[in-house]
Amino acid sequence: MKLSDRVLNLAESATMAVSGRAAQLRREGKDIVSFGAGEPDFDTPDHIKQAAIDALQGGATKYATPSSGIIPLKEAVAAKLSRENSLDYDPSQVIVSVGGKEALYLAFATLLDEGDEVIIPAPYWVSYPEQAALCGGVPVYILGDVSNSFKITPAQLESAITPRTKAFVFNSPSNPGGFLYTPAEVDALAAVLEGKDIAVFSDEMYDRIIFGDETFKSYATASAHAYDHTITFNAGSKTYAMTGWRVGYAAGPADIIKGMAKIQTQTTSGTFTFGQHGLVAALNGDQACVEEMRQEFQVRANHIHARLNALDGVTCPRPSGSFYAFPDVSGTFAKLGVSGSIEFAQRLLEDSHVAVVPGEAFGVDSGVRLSFATSMEMIDKGLDRLESFLA
Repeated sequence: MKLSDRVLNLAESATMAVSGRAAQLRREGKDIVSFGAGEPDFDTPDHIKQAAIDALQGGATKYATPSSGIIPLKEAVAAKLSRENSLDYDPSQVIVSVGGKEALYLAFATLLDEGDEVIIPAPYWVSYPEQAALCGGVPVYILGDVSNSFKITPAQLESAITPRTKAFVFNSPSNPGGFLYTPAEVDALAAVLEGKDIAVFSDEMYDRIIFGDETFKSYATASAHAYDHTITFNAGSKTYAMTGWRVGYAAGPADIIKGMAKIQTQTTSGTFTFGQHGLVAALNGDQACVEEMRQEFQVRANHIHARLNALDGVTCPRPSGSFYAFPDVSGTFAKLGVSGSIEFAQRLLEDSHVAVVPGEAFGVDSGVRLSFATSMEMIDKGLDRLESFLA
């Protein structure tokens, strides 16, 4: 039977494809160093696991009520956003989802009609354009420059706006770029959209993983207009090493959240109930575990940045948040005889058994993404191989 055009036009997640090929090579007995998956190498803290266990044993095994998230979690999310992000939301403005990815999809499905344009800065997380397209949207890309750590400028944003613009996707700290917009840069971008009826999808998944003296600012705090037009997305995945739990959330204008919840009732019915109790414990509990992980990521960020920039033909902006480095490796293409990032990544994996994600998947073919959510030993092992590969 013929598959739908929707599926035929959908790209496979490049990060999952790299992980799959690396796993296949491991099964064949190859020693693979993977910089592919965007997943903390830490275990979920014990107090979070215990809260879920207690809820499970206490009978929290039925559908969540309401399906858009249990009230204690909505209250914990609202408290977190107030405490850490200076954002005041009523729990009724919060939806709990099957990971942050579902929340993004629900928002696209709620807001987009066929042909609506969605502005997406590149490099971008692989699922943004695919989700927008699935919901009838037309991605409009803005290419960041490596000299500005791949961050876009207000002028670029202004030039991308058309009468069909419905949404702007903003991701800081960035996956895959590893960069963070300063508070002044956030305000400058928000000023471009002031007075315009354009929704902003602010993906703040890495808001607690910030390095050095950098300061994080939630997009919705830029102005009253920004608050009224922004959906803020987050999850337990990165901050609390809860990727496999699939518990995310979003907060924003009540009518948008209500629309997202309406679609959710006809799709997943929400995420599993006892896992939601785990995120309650994460958000309300001791945050020392977050700082311990952040400090370790910062050490790795400084180390991988220095080592990458020591390689001929490689230019890597300093990671200022998240756990990714996104070096421009186009200066090595001619020497290696490769045409772009896909061939670069394939050769590196097959010849040197190092897995990275090609930048083409993120809209920037000159670069590759390296996740340093792995041990320092594995980082150095992989970078030693990369250095030999480029020699």
